[in-house]
Amino acid sequence: MLKIWGRKNSSNVRKALWAAEEVGVAYEAIDAGGAFGLVNDLEYRAKNPNGLVPLVEDGELVLWESNAIVRYLAARYSAGNLYPENPALRARGDKWMDWTTSAFAPVFRDLFWGTLRTPPAERDPAKIAAALARCGELLAMPERALAEQPFLSGERFAMGDIPLGSFVYAWFEMPIQRPELPALQAWYGRLKERPAYCKAVMTALT
Repeated sequence: MLKIWGRKNSSNVRKALWAAEEVGVAYEAIDAGGAFGLVNDLEYRAKNPNGLVPLVEDGELVLWESNAIVRYLAARYSAGNLYPENPALRARGDKWMDWTTSAFAPVFRDLFWGTLRTPPAERDPAKIAAALARCGELLAMPERALAEQPFLSGERFAMGDIPLGSFVYAWFEMPIQRPELPALQAWYGRLKERPAYCKAVMTALT
């Protein structure tokens, strides 16, 4: 059986869990990282030298890096659907996967940790405000794309929607003053209609 190691309140782990739910493959979720530990154990480090989550084991395959896991699960278990066969169509959504990781996630981390995972007395309001403003600027990019198509992947939901979709849950549910992004919010509404999203992503934020 597929094994997914990680803590369910991690946006990166949510990607793997969501992808597994979407493709309908049976899996075992193993708590790891954060309060659960394990990631510094020699056995875990032998599988993932980064000591991070998620980690996936599928038979003899051991795989880390959340976007690589999403791509693998989509290609292995949902080719032609979650993993579009047309290379150009696949690339249209694929770019949003890497954009989320390279551009959005580092800034959003400052906002999320500053708002929800830092004790009130230790919060840096200026840093939080700067991160919030920058997140809004960055999200204007998918906002423009989603004003022209229902999903980041195109006309149909596919793997390109999973990374940002895993982060946008916290964006819309955190106690922050968000800029108006109606197309992004409508996309979030469509994601919430998916049972796999509700089960794998819409869990406790902290």
